[in-house]
Amino acid sequence: MKGVVLAGGLGTRLYPLTHATNKHLLPVYDKPMIYYPVQTLVSAGIKDILIVVGGPHAGDFIRVLQNGKEFGVTHLEYAYQTSGDGGIADALKLAQDFADEEPITVILGDNCTDADITFEVNNFADGAVIFLKEVEDPQRFGIAEVKDSKVVSIEEKPQNPKTNLAVTGLYIYDNQVFSHIKKIKSSARGQLEITDVNNIYIKGGKLRWAKLLGFWSDAGTFESLYRTSVFWARKSLGKKEKELTNF
Repeated sequence: MKGVVLAGGLGTRLYPLTHATNKHLLPVYDKPMIYYPVQTLVSAGIKDILIVVGGPHAGDFIRVLQNGKEFGVTHLEYAYQTSGDGGIADALKLAQDFADEEPITVILGDNCTDADITFEVNNFADGAVIFLKEVEDPQRFGIAEVKDSKVVSIEEKPQNPKTNLAVTGLYIYDNQVFSHIKKIKSSARGQLEITDVNNIYIKGGKLRWAKLLGFWSDAGTFESLYRTSVFWARKSLGKKEKELTNF
């Protein structure tokens, strides 16, 4: 299993912060944001990783991540997304050569979670797996409708969501994902939507889901960036207090 972190885009919702650097390099408590999705992959045993970057600050990633050895990555590559707002699927298609017909675990670069996905990674066979999480603001996400333990549809950023089950920015795909990306067309937003790819897997009966346990948040808005930083600060400080107590 290989891993892909999608860290392109312009991060316009975080202007003026992202005038200075890429969104995924902004601090989340005491680490650059990109550290968290990379660590999610490494913790699941995925150490062959591609980072898809983009925008005017793409070169900053090399200075921050270097060759990945500090994080336990054995092989780290970079790909450049020329279209800053082409969508998740547009960025993912750049990973085809890297995947080399192997399955891939994909995580968005602004997704910060302490969830352990090792079981799903180790037991993946084919098709696709998406990770769902209940949220309070479902209008911001792709929302899954589940019936009889199966995902029957996913709607991107619905005005009237059927559920509050958000499709988190964490996916496992077989190599068919790249042929599926070629089948979809740009949405009204002018993007290649990953929701359209996931719906192809649903129609083929090849999409499974798992509940994402533990903390999860994107960090793509000022509110979610703050919320995510507060969580990791409390977790880190709580761990330090426990260590001092046990000293």
